Amino acid sequence: MKVKAVNIRTHYWRPGTDYASEIVEKVRGLVEDDDIIIVSEKALSTASGFLVDEAKVKPGYVARLLAGPWTRRVWGGPLGTITGLKKQTIVNLRNYPAEEGAAHKQVALRTVGLLQSMRHYSEGGIDASNLPYSYVSLPLRDPGKVASEIKEAVNTRMGKRVTVMIVDGDTTYSWRNLHIAPRRVEFPGLVHLGGFLTFITGKVLRLQARQTPIASSGGSVNPDRALWLARLHHRLCGRGAGRTVWSMSREMETSLTGVTWQMLESVRHYPITVVRFSV
Repeated sequence: MKVKAVNIRTHYWRPGTDYASEIVEKVRGLVEDDDIIIVSEKALSTASGFLVDEAKVKPGYVARLLAGPWTRRVWGGPLGTITGLKKQTIVNLRNYPAEEGAAHKQVALRTVGLLQSMRHYSEGGIDASNLPYSYVSLPLRDPGKVASEIKEAVNTRMGKRVTVMIVDGDTTYSWRNLHIAPRRVEFPGLVHLGGFLTFITGKVLRLQARQTPIASSGGSVNPDRALWLARLHHRLCGRGAGRTVWSMSREMETSLTGVTWQMLESVRHYPITVVRFSV
């Protein structure tokens, strides 16, 4: 089969953005029946206002342990080596900020629990990249509902029958027909081991790594194709202001919490991909 994929640029979606209307306008004239519209969860979470200002969070004892010895010495030491983290990533983890890091871990503990908080990044879908100041985005509360809303908006306003898939940039690991997701997701065929164990298992066993489809609405998409589509979208959408909060601050030439909304709006963002299969 032939595959045609078009990545679509939008302005930065601040909280309060009507993402369904934005998507409809951006894909108007591009989509046909049976196309697949893929959207980044991060952009949808930000537009929905699922944000926390970690500058206002008071960390507890467990959060400080996770930000200190666990992240700096364990992830920045043996776990980082065993799982094959890049040298720069290990350096970043060894210099994990004490106060800001503890506040981040406290948000993770409250939102997604201990096992996810033991991750060294993207704890349960929590993400600090491409956000200003001390904000982090939380995972969508009901991604299936969001996917359905977008699909219905395209169908009602454009008369097109499409499938909508929402994708998280975090990694699912596959061995044959076994797909281990980094968190519990609604997508059929994906299983979850529990927090940081998924990452360690996938990296140590060198399983196939692809980004994670978290929900879809419309036509049926089997897990392997959905994972392939998630990876395609991730490769096409680029890095925005940066893959991590460290790379983002370096590119913006500011501190970890010095990025502003205006800085983010100056960067090209591609949260939407339209995919078409044909014979």
